[in-house]
Amino acid sequence: MEFNFNQNKPVIALLGAGSMGCAIVKRIGAGKTILLGDISEKNLEARAHELRTSGYIVETQRVDACDASSIKAFSKRAAALGSVKYFIDTAGASPNQASPERIIELDLIGTAMAIDEFAKVIAKDGVGLIISSQTGYMMNLTPEVEQQLAMTPTDQLRDLAFLKNEAMANSGAAYIIAKRANHMRVRAAAATTWGDAHARINTISPGVIVTPLAYDKFNAAGDNYQQMIKVSPAHRVGTSEEIAAAAAFLLSDDAAFITGTDLLIDGGVIAAIQSGQYKLNVR
Repeated sequence: MEFNFNQNKPVIALLGAGSMGCAIVKRIGAGKTILLGDISEKNLEARAHELRTSGYIVETQRVDACDASSIKAFSKRAAALGSVKYFIDTAGASPNQASPERIIELDLIGTAMAIDEFAKVIAKDGVGLIISSQTGYMMNLTPEVEQQLAMTPTDQLRDLAFLKNEAMANSGAAYIIAKRANHMRVRAAAATTWGDAHARINTISPGVIVTPLAYDKFNAAGDNYQQMIKVSPAHRVGTSEEIAAAAAFLLSDDAAFITGTDLLIDGGVIAAIQSGQYKLNVR
């Protein structure tokens, strides 16, 4: 059955069809074409069914977010569907799910590749949003390292001595560095490739957000997460819907003067760490 006879529908490209990303597209997706990209065909089918049976127009494409050619094909598919007004990237692996090498490839280099490719197809006045993490605030990197993470061409990132050495200490360190790099890459892109395209791009850094996949994290490091929740000013976890509400604002015309910045949504966990209320243990 055809649900929408309008022509020239704006396109939303979502890379990483998890709970958080789908909560965002539900907020902004009415009357638009949603292109879901994920490495799991099973997940794509389930998410697409959920959205379609709620009245959304959905297309899908399997994407390996670590593979440059796969990301490029995804961006081209989005452009073929219409004017790409929104790009949202939630793809990533948590420290308990992957090795340091995998985290750097997916969360850092893969994200950098996606930022590059969608700068080529994003519409004028389009908007990008990268979902990073509160962990991007958990390590003090030198200005020199941050400059390297921001400005090194994507195809040369693997060769950075810092990523070959310090980022390989353990999965926790790799994750923190990757998420800080997300901030740096977006800041640089906002002023260069995305700015040149007359488009905006920002990041959101969620704290402890409960999703089905988050339970893997809780099972692997439950005591640390429990303490983080306890010492945070909010004294609770967050929800995908709360992240989606903030994302909808950053993706809207109301945020037209905001680009190249990060919005930390963590219930005050980073405030607790920086004020000495919580001692971080990276592993």
